[in-house]
Amino acid sequence: MYQGSCLCGKVKYEIHGELGPIGLCHCSRCRKANGTAFLAAAQVNPDEFKLVSGQECLGDYESSAGVHRVFCKHCGSPLFSRRPGPAVVMRLRIGTLDTPLQAKAQSHIFFADRAPWFEFQDDAPKYAQRPM
Repeated sequence: MYQGSCLCGKVKYEIHGELGPIGLCHCSRCRKANGTAFLAAAQVNPDEFKLVSGQECLGDYESSAGVHRVFCKHCGSPLFSRRPGPAVVMRLRIGTLDTPLQAKAQSHIFFADRAPWFEFQDDAPKYAQRPM
């Protein structure tokens, strides 16, 4: 089980399952939404995600058609994104995890749009766009 929370601690969650591979996204929307050089996220099964507290604190912003970014309205912490539909896709912002991770990033997407002021020294594959 993994546990996580927002910066102010009002929103707490648990994941009763495994995290998908960690991916780093360098698109301009992810950089703006997170205020940094890239987004670090891992896909989670929505059925294995449990909100422990803070439902009333969640805000939702549809940043592009069908992509909802969920955050804490009190402290502004980005928590996860979701794409509704027959197969809901949920991507957890791994910086909100309280459970330590040993895993490393498995890929970089939209690397062609990366912030020029941050250098990457890892061996993870780097894709100009999102791989199919």
